[in-house]
Amino acid sequence: MRTKELAFALLHPLLAVCVGLLAGALAIWVVGASVIETYAELWKGAFGSFYFFTNTLTRATPIILIGLGVALAFRAGFFNLGAEGQMVLGAVSAALTALYLPGPGWVKLIAALLAGFLAGGLWSILAGWLDAAFRLNLLITTLLMNYIAALFAGYLVTEPFKDTSGSAAMAQTPMIDNTVWLPKLFSGMSLHAGFLIAVTAAILLYLMIRSSSFGYEVRVLGYNPSFAAYGGIRRTRVMLWSMLISGGLAGLAGTVEVLGMQYRYIDGALTAPGYAWTGLMATLLANSHPLGTAAAGILLAALETGAMGVERNTEVPLEIASVIQAVLILFVSVKFSYSFWKRKKGRGSHGTTA
Repeated sequence: MRTKELAFALLHPLLAVCVGLLAGALAIWVVGASVIETYAELWKGAFGSFYFFTNTLTRATPIILIGLGVALAFRAGFFNLGAEGQMVLGAVSAALTALYLPGPGWVKLIAALLAGFLAGGLWSILAGWLDAAFRLNLLITTLLMNYIAALFAGYLVTEPFKDTSGSAAMAQTPMIDNTVWLPKLFSGMSLHAGFLIAVTAAILLYLMIRSSSFGYEVRVLGYNPSFAAYGGIRRTRVMLWSMLISGGLAGLAGTVEVLGMQYRYIDGALTAPGYAWTGLMATLLANSHPLGTAAAGILLAALETGAMGVERNTEVPLEIASVIQAVLILFVSVKFSYSFWKRKKGRGSHGTTA
């Protein structure tokens, strides 16, 4: 990738956020609050102290991992909208592995990370196989499989693996032993080693796409499927591997949340914050560039944690962040639709490729 392309990928999220902040300023002005004071509180809530900064990075961790997975699928020219289901299955698989696998804590920790990656990856590759075998549209199958995954995970923690101690009112697994927890990076802070995993994954994915033969096949298939087929690149093989890694990263997002934050699987705790859709937004903002996706993930997380500070200290409601995110979605939708229209006009439709 050229330096100009990297600079553009990193600049684009900043430009989109600026547009969103301008729209947010208009909304704040309409409700009669001070724009400067509100945005000062937004900044303080996200970066105002080391404690708030680490909270922002903690929230960004699953967003980055999910965004990286979606970015790889998009790079290869495929839609993967099933990150939420893949994240949920990865989380519940990691929790059950950590709970019931015998052995020392470090063995359970490694096994849980692998189990979370494989659960998300295999769930994703199933959608790829349905596309390859039956030409079922990936956009539809990955989206619908989210519901199956969430309901199945809910059943597991409601019936066979439910924590029956205490009040037993919540659908959740028992608490994982603390020897299997991901270590905290700073004492008294919420930031855990999952953030290092996310940063490492972003760098590795960037190098893989840039330098490896598989990355070359991914890029060619994403840019021009017809040329890829002419050059002997097998679409099904690249798609299945891309979906495996894409879903695996989403599964890893759920895994680090369970092992680093919640220490058990709680039904609905991963779907309610909307990590999957924020990760998708980060990918689109960064034009599917791995490092740009990581930067966009941190910016979007800062927007969410900063909005909590705004609600605590001003009369402006938390929904101001929703207004800004809605503008970001509009910004991304226009850009994405225009790009899709240009590609479709240039080479016509190619099945389920993005």
